[in-house]
Amino acid sequence: MSDIFNVIADATRRDILVTLLEAKETRKDGELRVSDLVEELQISQPTVSKHLKVLRDAAVVTVREEGAARYYKLDVEPLQEVEDFVLSFLITDADAEITVEYISENGENLGDLESQSVLPEPVSQAAAEVGRAAALAAKPVKELVARFRLRG
Repeated sequence: MSDIFNVIADATRRDILVTLLEAKETRKDGELRVSDLVEELQISQPTVSKHLKVLRDAAVVTVREEGAARYYKLDVEPLQEVEDFVLSFLITDADAEITVEYISENGENLGDLESQSVLPEPVSQAAAEVGRAAALAAKPVKELVARFRLRG
């Protein structure tokens, strides 16, 4: 199987994926013919076919033949690897689990955790900054991932 990152590194292939994603969202069968992609993307049929072969080899698209026509459909499952990779960069040490034992040892009232910080002030401030940065970075990643997820 091709490395999914090499597969999506090409802008034309990403355009094809986005177009197929839109078809998945707007068409009952979620399929497009090669000629539909040529028309939508305004690129030559040989170029579209070349890129579809790469996407097919990576199992990112499926193909159904009907007579002379080929119908392509997006399969987002292989793109899960991309999501997992990107999300790993958004996990920080600030995400470390704070245990009940830690809270008890530090004298915090377990009944009112939402309004109390269990961390020293400098660590709490740093965690807040990291959280804000992660939230800013996560939004575009989540939007991209959401676009590639199957829609019910």
